[in-house]
Amino acid sequence: MLIIRSAVFYVGYLLSGFIASIIACLFGPFLNLNKRLRLFSLWPKFANWFLALVCNIKVEIEGLENMPETPCVIVSNHQGQWEAFSMQYLFHPLCTLLKRELLFIPLWGWAMSLLKPIAINRGKPREALLQALSEGEKRLENGLYVLFFPEGTRVSPGKVQSYSRSSFELAMRAGVPVLPISHNSGDCWPAHKFIKYPGTIHLKIGKPHSVENAKESSKEIEEWTRNSLREV
Repeated sequence: MLIIRSAVFYVGYLLSGFIASIIACLFGPFLNLNKRLRLFSLWPKFANWFLALVCNIKVEIEGLENMPETPCVIVSNHQGQWEAFSMQYLFHPLCTLLKRELLFIPLWGWAMSLLKPIAINRGKPREALLQALSEGEKRLENGLYVLFFPEGTRVSPGKVQSYSRSSFELAMRAGVPVLPISHNSGDCWPAHKFIKYPGTIHLKIGKPHSVENAKESSKEIEEWTRNSLREV
């Protein structure tokens, strides 16, 4: 039964994503960035609704009162595909740091490029860091949240990999707080797996964190994430 439900979800997920990408490519160029982000956020919102309907995977959010009204750097653990698209409508307006190669995907990548993400070349880490800091500051100055997955890769459910300092360096340079996020998406939507498991994705928003030392803050938020996952 799980296989059938997962298959039905993927059909709707991919088909709706294809249609949404066409609409985004057709109308996106005629909208300003804020309206593009609003328009494009409709698809991930639909995808989560469809996920709940077909696979019985619900989302619970804790800590909405911690959301700052001014721009900040959002740091989240990374367990799978769910958070990569869900953050697009949970936080607005949002800029995402992503691999440059993703923008080469026909239609979907073209649509993503219209959202002005920070697209880095992971094969050149020093250049990628400088780009993330430079472009990240500009996005923050323009009133956007900037999203980082500081683990740099998808990690197994229940585990937290070492957090890189780049997102904390950005927050410190820009004089904005870091907003920590933790979630257990991998319990329901494991990375690189076809089957989706019924359950609840718990997303926790921590209190804004002021960064005075990037290394110390990265360790502190990493440990906060680890402790938050133990409570799920």
